[in-house]
Amino acid sequence: MVDVYDTNTIKSSALRYQWMHNKDWTQMGEEGDPPVIIEGNGMKVTDSDGKEWLDVSGGYYSIHIGYGRKELAYAAYEQLKQITFFPSGTTTPPVIELCEKLAELTPGDLSRSYLNSGGSEANEIALKITKAYHKRRGENGRYKFISRRGSYHGTTSSVMWLGESSSNYGLTDFEPAYPGMLHAPSPNSYRPEVRGETPSEIAVNSAKAIEDLILMHGPNTIAGVIGEAVAQPPGAVVPGDEYWPMVREICDRYGILLIADEIICGFGRTGTMFGMDNWNVVPDIMCVGKGITSSYLPLSATVVSDKIAEHFGGEGNTFNMAVTASGHPVSAAVALKNIEIIETEKLVQRSAENGTYFKNKLNELQQDHISIGDVRGIGMLLGIEFVKDRDTKEEFPLAVSDRLTQIFKENGMILVASKGIVTIAPPISITRDDIDEIVTKLDISIGSLERELGL
Repeated sequence: MVDVYDTNTIKSSALRYQWMHNKDWTQMGEEGDPPVIIEGNGMKVTDSDGKEWLDVSGGYYSIHIGYGRKELAYAAYEQLKQITFFPSGTTTPPVIELCEKLAELTPGDLSRSYLNSGGSEANEIALKITKAYHKRRGENGRYKFISRRGSYHGTTSSVMWLGESSSNYGLTDFEPAYPGMLHAPSPNSYRPEVRGETPSEIAVNSAKAIEDLILMHGPNTIAGVIGEAVAQPPGAVVPGDEYWPMVREICDRYGILLIADEIICGFGRTGTMFGMDNWNVVPDIMCVGKGITSSYLPLSATVVSDKIAEHFGGEGNTFNMAVTASGHPVSAAVALKNIEIIETEKLVQRSAENGTYFKNKLNELQQDHISIGDVRGIGMLLGIEFVKDRDTKEEFPLAVSDRLTQIFKENGMILVASKGIVTIAPPISITRDDIDEIVTKLDISIGSLERELGL
């Protein structure tokens, strides 16, 4: 039962005191925002006025098991009754169990986990471990990292410069850029940056472009290559099958560590437990978050292979790094229960099967709507790219994305169009009836936009 709130009062307080993510409080006030969400169930949430919304983005692509799972609340409560935190130099049973579980789930010899509070931290720690690993092996000159243009890996001081130029995400505020950040082409077969007529050719040439960067800068200066298995942004880009095996081989050839950013892709989002599992590629470091707790509590992990971990044991080799909430026992207990639900309810398999169903429905929408240029993705991470002209792939003005976002809102969906791209990532637990409901609302919304544009 939803409690009754004075919406005007609570929104006024939000606009006065809260600094929301990526939002201008002045504009929000003019538009009657922000919605104040007070309850959730499955993929649906309810605001303080009693209005129900479809959260088509699944939080930040992170509510894997859906809203309202009381099992996770009970797991947190039981742990809070036992021990709420940990004295310095100690650990707790749920943290130990979670690290062991991650060693079981992750591929290859990935086995030792450094727990963190969120995805940015997990990737930041991965970069630090990578640099420290090379230093411990006497290769002090390896400090550069290769990522893909258009990618996003977090907001902390170094990872914010992975993948993006200063013109995007407001990074001009934080210049100068962190040193040693190199950007390779994205293996995007819809808008390729390299030569190629097929996804396979584009995948091969995109991987070769990474090797070209390595050779240009000198292999002994490159510490790591980092990337998401399925890139988001820009809208669930699935590389050709040749890409990740080739990148793995290139990293091995030059002694470079491969870091898989699985913050979004992990725990079933792409129809396999981890995104890299789609290509049977084992990275040297894997960063996980979001779906590890379905965002019920903050938690992430940086998981490293045995060959890396062995360089951090013994006197004088300690990795000197600590974050207060890293290894929080309550978050760990919630993660264990969340993973148990994912496994027992076979949500990874459901993500794969329903993802195929969902993508087929989106392909049908493309046949009906001339503004849809591309449908892509895998599992429950899907993307739609809107274009002014299918033949030329001409983009719409940015104002069209803003308008489409507003139309989604008018039709009861929490879903954002950014630079002509919509990423769809609802809970992987959703049903086909849920998918049909989303598709119907997408159909109505896109139709409204096209009528306004005279298409």
